[in-house]
Amino acid sequence: MDWDKLRIFHAVASAGSFTHAGQMLTLSQSAVSRQISALEEEINTPLFQRHARGLTLTDEGEMLYAAVSDVLARLAQAEEALKNVHDAPRGSLKVTSTHGIGTYWLVPRLSGLLTECPELEIHLVMEDRELDLSQREADVAIRMRAPVQADLIQRKLFTVHYHVYATQAYLDAHGTPLKAEDLPDHTVIGYGETAPPEVREVNWLCDLFKRCHAPNPRGRIVRINNVTGVLNACLTGLGIASVPDYVAAQHPELIRVMPDVPGPSFDVHLVYADALRQSKRVAAFRDFLVRESKDWRY
Repeated sequence: MDWDKLRIFHAVASAGSFTHAGQMLTLSQSAVSRQISALEEEINTPLFQRHARGLTLTDEGEMLYAAVSDVLARLAQAEEALKNVHDAPRGSLKVTSTHGIGTYWLVPRLSGLLTECPELEIHLVMEDRELDLSQREADVAIRMRAPVQADLIQRKLFTVHYHVYATQAYLDAHGTPLKAEDLPDHTVIGYGETAPPEVREVNWLCDLFKRCHAPNPRGRIVRINNVTGVLNACLTGLGIASVPDYVAAQHPELIRVMPDVPGPSFDVHLVYADALRQSKRVAAFRDFLVRESKDWRY
């Protein structure tokens, strides 16, 4: 059997659809479908039951999926062992994080890591959706929640707190909100509707605005789909915003308002597959982040 077809089969079985597998493999849906049909014809066995809600493995498909998964795991272990032959960590490390954590907390610290590990190559993917570590979409992840999969190792790094900020120019023009009941008279900058389910609470200020009724409100909600946009809108004096402390720490011109109104907090975790437990690349990255987390307090 052709290895490329088996690799595509494994991706389809894991994703449950040709479309999602194609996105993972950067192939078109039709190309993925043709490869699966060719594999089924080659072995003269149906591997999937096709229905309106997606794909389901047949009994034969389950057998092949288990075998290919075992081969992929062994190959990953062999690859890691080869990379660990050298004393110093070396090679590529693909790291995924949210846009905010990656841009404002991790990137400013990466030079220290690369100074310690000059042969380490960092590939940083900043997406608010969670990449699948079991499918090697990334080697390690920095996530704002603990993983639920049993085969993933997690290490808590620090806790992110959200507070409400505005610029002095905005406060001079519109007044300073002191309590939640003042929100209807202000422009609230919130995160866009694409916020992932596990961090929906980042829009807590918008939710609070909606719950505070006023007879003739002057305020409004402006939504922007990433933390950089929210920050820049706040810095230009557009309105008030809920900003994480690791971002606010870099902008002393932001003034905290409504200090008695508690915002949400999230524990940030470093997550990686159990198969990478012995990886020198992962160990170097983990140890560096743990040290940086202990030294960082806002």
